[in-house]
Amino acid sequence: MTTLVFGHTSPDTDSTGSPIIWAWYLREVKGIDAKPVLLGQPNTEAAFMLKRWELETPQIIEDVEDDQPVVIVDTNNPSELPANIGKADILSIIDHHRLVGGLETRGPLEIRIEPVACTATIMWKMIGKDMAQMPEGIKGAMLSCILSDTLEFRSPTTTDEDRAIARDLASDLNIDIGDYAAQMFSAKSDVSAFSDAELLRMDSKEFELPGARFRVSVLETTAPGVVLDRKNSLMQSMQTVAAEDGVDHVLLFVVDILNEEATLLIPNDMVRDLAEKSFGIRPDGDTVVLPGVMSRKKQIIPNLKI
Repeated sequence: MTTLVFGHTSPDTDSTGSPIIWAWYLREVKGIDAKPVLLGQPNTEAAFMLKRWELETPQIIEDVEDDQPVVIVDTNNPSELPANIGKADILSIIDHHRLVGGLETRGPLEIRIEPVACTATIMWKMIGKDMAQMPEGIKGAMLSCILSDTLEFRSPTTTDEDRAIARDLASDLNIDIGDYAAQMFSAKSDVSAFSDAELLRMDSKEFELPGARFRVSVLETTAPGVVLDRKNSLMQSMQTVAAEDGVDHVLLFVVDILNEEATLLIPNDMVRDLAEKSFGIRPDGDTVVLPGVMSRKKQIIPNLKI
């Protein structure tokens, strides 16, 4: 049976590119019948990556069958995986996020989780000498994943390994990192075609504190004004999205990549209090700017308090 390789729901660049990278490695190097799939439509930056490197968009699936062999990349959180994941045959997990727990496997498996900014960084190390036979398009996907997850090395999650590997790939591909990252971020910033609800779910993770469950949404952009111009309708849509998704509140952080800051929308007093307790700033209006905040994984979720 074909092994399916996939990342989290609402796939970003890393959760689109890393399944492609690892399925190639399993298939072409290890001789394992494997294919990449996605758990949703790729975002605009991921779509740009696929087009730029002439990669086929992986099949989008909604669930997995019983006993389906799978490799999970860029997440280990059951809430970001197919509903039937507990009955699949999980062969391995490759990730760079905190260990959430809740997955039960049928047998022993390989797990590699490292404190780096990107799953593709880990894959580069795992593939090792076999990188020499990797096609240009797959290398392009790997570089794209690292630049996306590090925000071109601006994110505090960036490590020396991420930087070194990205620069090695860029040199091999004869790519100027600054120019290419600017093209990626421009694609990511084009959100005109998305509804408010789609924006709130586009890059989001569920997170629970005692007494409240949140959808923590992040929009990384070089044009924050385009998103913030929609703040009134976005805040109205938060209630609908929260009700539909079974959470108490939606938090939206608009990350300004170039100015290295985040703006949190303040739709109600509860979020106002959360902003003060979490970040030490008491908002006066319906937004608050958080200087230096770039990473949900390292700076937002670990600080959330109610």
